Amino acid sequence: MTFNLSFPSQNPDMSELRIEAGQMLFVLGANGTGKSALMHRYTAENGNAVRKISAHRQTWMGSDALDMAPSIKVQTEQNIQNQDRQQQARYRDPYAAQRASITLFELIDAENVRARAIADAYGAGRMEEAREAAKKEAPIAEINELLLQSNIPIKISVRANARLMAQKDGGMEYSAAELSDGERNALLIAGNVLTAPPNSLLIIDEPERHLHRSIISPLLSQLFQRRSDCAFVVSTHDHDLPLENPRARILLLRSCSFSGSDVRSWEADEFASDAPIDDKLKRDLLGARRRILFVEGTESSLDKPLYSLLFPLVSVIPKGSCREVEQSVVGVRAGEGFHWLQAFGIADNDGFDEDQIAEKKEKGVYAVPYYSVEAIYYHPTIIDLIAKKQTDVSGDDREQLFRNAMNAGVAAIVDHTDRLSRKVAKKAIRKRIMEQIPNDDELMTGGEIRITNDPEAIINVYKCDLVEAVEESNWEAILLKTPIRESGAREGISKALKFQSIEDYEKAVRHLLTIDEEALTLVRGFFEDLSNKILE
Repeated sequence: MTFNLSFPSQNPDMSELRIEAGQMLFVLGANGTGKSALMHRYTAENGNAVRKISAHRQTWMGSDALDMAPSIKVQTEQNIQNQDRQQQARYRDPYAAQRASITLFELIDAENVRARAIADAYGAGRMEEAREAAKKEAPIAEINELLLQSNIPIKISVRANARLMAQKDGGMEYSAAELSDGERNALLIAGNVLTAPPNSLLIIDEPERHLHRSIISPLLSQLFQRRSDCAFVVSTHDHDLPLENPRARILLLRSCSFSGSDVRSWEADEFASDAPIDDKLKRDLLGARRRILFVEGTESSLDKPLYSLLFPLVSVIPKGSCREVEQSVVGVRAGEGFHWLQAFGIADNDGFDEDQIAEKKEKGVYAVPYYSVEAIYYHPTIIDLIAKKQTDVSGDDREQLFRNAMNAGVAAIVDHTDRLSRKVAKKAIRKRIMEQIPNDDELMTGGEIRITNDPEAIINVYKCDLVEAVEESNWEAILLKTPIRESGAREGISKALKFQSIEDYEKAVRHLLTIDEEALTLVRGFFEDLSNKILE
């Protein structure tokens, strides 16, 4: 059985999207990218073969027993199918209570049908048929296994008067209507899926809305396995869910355009499920735009907010170290399944020589033209522009405020040239040693191998350069030669400019970049042609 999942797309590759029974498609996208509208389209286009579990579903039960006659159930199902094809079904469900009742009806009815089949065969003396019927699990027995495997320690049973009862950890039975929100939600999702007719298209919209991922992930995986005769489309915000189902296809929604209240088209890409990259990088890509900028640091470091301002058309993803940035850029660029992605990187200079910087740029990784990212925040021109903003408010002398800040920065370095030089030299020493390690052929010659190292000579070179910059009060040269975060320079400059804290100063710099074209142009220029490359 094949289902039509095509839709008007700005990407022609999406024009013939199909899915077959036994396949799964996860639809990912930020709020406002048209996920609900697409789920509605899939529901309307695939007729009566669809069973939809909507995001705005009701999770409570009006009763734990059958509260509708079979004829009413059939008529209500038809009404629900008609309703699901209407445009307002994206955001409103007048049959929310009835959906829960229908699920209970089907669970209890399946239990009764199984019991009657066994009884009829046994009464007619068809013992082999009775044994075969007994081997077939009813949906409630399957649900109990699923709940246990999904970290929900409850057991569901059908009791007198066709009531659905629950039991937790072997305790007293109680009405299934009294289950917690998450437990009821898991029961209703599982019940809907397990009672669906064969060759159904099962659309599950935001299953994580009422369930913790430690529950929904194993629950979905088990449902996929048990209903291999159906196709699944799962709309979700949880980027980890598709990663835990490696056979699943992934559709990334970027945006959508409207014509009145209807979506006219979507911007979307299909993510290759067999992409040869690790899950950590896949997770980053699932939440990103088509243009990605990997940077050093973490979500809370200086890098991400700064680069998000400089390059607003990209997704900025922190990756920790320079090495991780480079690996991520190379990994994405090497992936044939990512033809729609553009990946770039920015790493701290860390004293790289010109050849190293050029080599990284060839891979798509640009180096900060100073030792570290802090240099951008504390660049002399930026400090001068911030001084002007401060004097516009305070009436102080701009030149004097600027000189005070420069003097404070240099003063914070004076007594620490030896310590800072040693720190910078460590990376250079490590690089020189690594370059002397022989290759495999050289190791096999059996000759003597010597690795030389003169750390004090290297340290002295770095120290002489730094001392010279300090003696000349050349703040920009200092930014080239050392990480100022390892000194008190940031605090000294912030106080000289009359900010209460380093954080307040750095917030002022980011604000400056949003209102001052001169500052924005200056800082973008630090990265040569990166802005143009991103816009290509």
